[in-house]
Amino acid sequence: MTTVTPGTAERHGLSRSGLYRAAREGQLERIARGIYLPADAAAADWDWTEAAIRRPKATVCLTSALAHHDLTDTIPAALDVAIPRGSRIPAGNPSIAWHSFDRATFELGRDEIPIPGTELAIGLYSPERSIADAFRLRGEIGYELARDALKEWLRRGGKPAHLIKLATTLPRAKTPILTALDALA
Repeated sequence: MTTVTPGTAERHGLSRSGLYRAAREGQLERIARGIYLPADAAAADWDWTEAAIRRPKATVCLTSALAHHDLTDTIPAALDVAIPRGSRIPAGNPSIAWHSFDRATFELGRDEIPIPGTELAIGLYSPERSIADAFRLRGEIGYELARDALKEWLRRGGKPAHLIKLATTLPRAKTPILTALDALA
């Protein structure tokens, strides 16, 4: 399945007006402002697709990453997406919560994964990075979410040494993680 935007319409043999005509005729489906998919395309996560198109460095983070790794039962109200600090936050879709992360630590624990049903890829933070971020941003997302994710990760055989090593490179992460590990021991 190929996503089409006004900027890429020519590559797909469409003019801008042809793109809008195809959308009006039902050949393309508008999934977000300026993003279209073929009407017969396989099912895909539209928010992931929009985030990957809007920002090439988009990375699923916080509650959304914890949910992806099955470390929480919490259903995120919006897709949490990190972008490097200083990048412009895209306007529009309220179902995507954009977060600015420090450029110096942005790549830590980050992998690229394909978006099912598309030719696109999006960044995803590892379980360890997601737990560390949950602890360092616990005032924003809640301490219980971080603690419960840590408990589930440990239950599955997570290695605290790996988590501590990562937490030492992130601001405000090491101390609350050590405190939680002591309380759980």
